[in-house]
Amino acid sequence: MKYRELGKTGEKVSVLGFGCMRLPILGGSDNPYDTLNPEKFIDEEKAGQMIRYAFDKGINYFDTAYRYHTGQSEVFLGRALRSIREKVLIASKLPVWMVESPDDFDRILDEQLNRLNTDYLDVYLLHGLSGKHWEKVRDLGVMDFLERARADGRIRHHGFSFHDRPEVFREIVDYAPWDVCLIQYNYLDVEFQAGRAGLEYASEKGIGVMVMEPLRGGKLAGRVPPAVLEEWAKTTTRRSPVQWAFLWLWDQPQVCMALSGMSSIDQLEENIRIAGEAGAGILREEDKDIIRRVREIYLSRSKVGCTGCGYCLPCPSGVNIPWNLSLYNNRFMFDEEELSAMIYNHIIPPGERAFNCVECGRCETLCPQKIPIMRELKNVEKTLGRKD
Repeated sequence: MKYRELGKTGEKVSVLGFGCMRLPILGGSDNPYDTLNPEKFIDEEKAGQMIRYAFDKGINYFDTAYRYHTGQSEVFLGRALRSIREKVLIASKLPVWMVESPDDFDRILDEQLNRLNTDYLDVYLLHGLSGKHWEKVRDLGVMDFLERARADGRIRHHGFSFHDRPEVFREIVDYAPWDVCLIQYNYLDVEFQAGRAGLEYASEKGIGVMVMEPLRGGKLAGRVPPAVLEEWAKTTTRRSPVQWAFLWLWDQPQVCMALSGMSSIDQLEENIRIAGEAGAGILREEDKDIIRRVREIYLSRSKVGCTGCGYCLPCPSGVNIPWNLSLYNNRFMFDEEELSAMIYNHIIPPGERAFNCVECGRCETLCPQKIPIMRELKNVEKTLGRKD
């Protein structure tokens, strides 16, 4: 495993971090969105094997959050890392949407420490900051809280994860001497949210920048469109789509770590193997040109920018929003008209299909990608629903 400096923190982190949002679940199926079902419980035997394997292979950064697996992720991770606590870095996140008063800061952090069975967190992030949530917690004194928590030893480094416009990112970065930040970044999202400009801006200030969604929720690693495969085939260096995505990130020295939410030991093994190739400047200009062309192909065919994060769940009406939107994207990205319609009408349970949306709007307030979900669900039903 290779390591990089985490900004000015003095920490050395593995270039591949372990994200605990998509852990294997009991009774899991081949449907990738099954892992987002809040009624499913973590398969602790399989997940524990993955954690131990990751540690043995040199991964030293494990990331969770208050809401992952409806709170089970923190509890599981605390048990899984108990015997090696001092040898790893544990990160969790403050659910800013739950904060209503200054007292909530300490109450929630103490609850998380109890869940994780630890006295301290190595990294504590304000979760999924948008302009609206940032203004709320800022005015409630979140920076005073973070400094107090660091002074009393409950956290060691502080930062934020981000989902909003570039100008909001700069405002937050400039407000305080942050230690770290976590941004959505991959070769499709170069100009999305913080993007490359945000990566460089934060890095110049000494902030350790970590990357989430390196594979765009698995979209860059799954069934690759034929046009994209044709582009990859033009290179003199043969790499898998997953290799291209990770190596593009690690080619940039400002990327301290790529955080991957892995659901199987096979995914973990593959990602660790690729991490062994990580290095700034590893890609040639020919490689970068190919990636630019691949980006253009993907962006021209994708209908909805859903990454399958599951923040929109559970839907009060039972709609499996990520699954519906994924099928809608696949219909156009892979020219799968018949297959997507068949899965929508015969595989997705009737209660989880798009037509059940009652337009309550809850999902749109939670979506970090700011997708107009209600409108897109109508498009799903119109495009994929039965016509008889």
